[in-house]
Amino acid sequence: MQLGDDGDRSNVEDRRGSMLSGTGVRLGLGGTVVVALLSIAFGKNLFSVVGSPSTVTGPEPGRSAQVQQQKAAEAPLEKVAVASFNDVQRVWSERVQGFRPARLVLFWDQTRSGCGEASAGMGPFYCPADERVYIDLRFYRELATRFGAPGEFAQAYVIAHEVGHHLQKLLGIERKVRVAQQHDPSRRNVLSVRLELQADCFAGAWGKSADRRRLLDPGDVEAGLRAASAVGDDRLQRAATGHANPETFTHGSAEQRSRWFRRGFESGDLKSCDTFGSNRK
Repeated sequence: MQLGDDGDRSNVEDRRGSMLSGTGVRLGLGGTVVVALLSIAFGKNLFSVVGSPSTVTGPEPGRSAQVQQQKAAEAPLEKVAVASFNDVQRVWSERVQGFRPARLVLFWDQTRSGCGEASAGMGPFYCPADERVYIDLRFYRELATRFGAPGEFAQAYVIAHEVGHHLQKLLGIERKVRVAQQHDPSRRNVLSVRLELQADCFAGAWGKSADRRRLLDPGDVEAGLRAASAVGDDRLQRAATGHANPETFTHGSAEQRSRWFRRGFESGDLKSCDTFGSNRK
């Protein structure tokens, strides 16, 4: 894929190596003094709540160098994630009236989001409460090795899918689905699947835009289809338990995900992504 790197980090939050990626709170010298004064005023050790001064006043020795080394190793993955994130948002800002950009959060292991605590084990996700896409870039390696979907376009598909969820929020689709799920809990999983398949279709529509701009290399579309198929609920469930239970699907089968991605790619039109219409599978 020929996305390049436009250098725009205005909508990127890099929390890698930060205490925001953990469960504690890091205090600077000023913060330590404030907590100490409040402890005296209230007669209570408030460091027991936020952590002791010895553990929160600064990074561990050698930690900064280690973080920089890890970031340098992830630089190619970061480049794809940020470039695709920016490109997807530019495309939708030109097509969707009132579009406002989401933010991309890079983290390691775990972090806080507007939707609660998040861990790398959850995989990339979008939080509608704070309009942020969260990703531990090590997922890309898992996508290639565990799911058999290597390549930059497969990585870009992941980002485009999550930005698709942001688009759903802006269009009011996400809210309608949540209301419907609350009204009829028996349809919670079915509606969740349709929401996910629509995000796959939106990702395909963006892929068509990239193709028209000659940003794709031979084999990229197939890589996107492999990525969509690789994270199908049936494949993930069989890998984990040896069998699949369609009634518990929340994202759709491998066939459904790849089919809706292809539909979006072939049309390039958001209107073709009505996964909620009659007779949709």
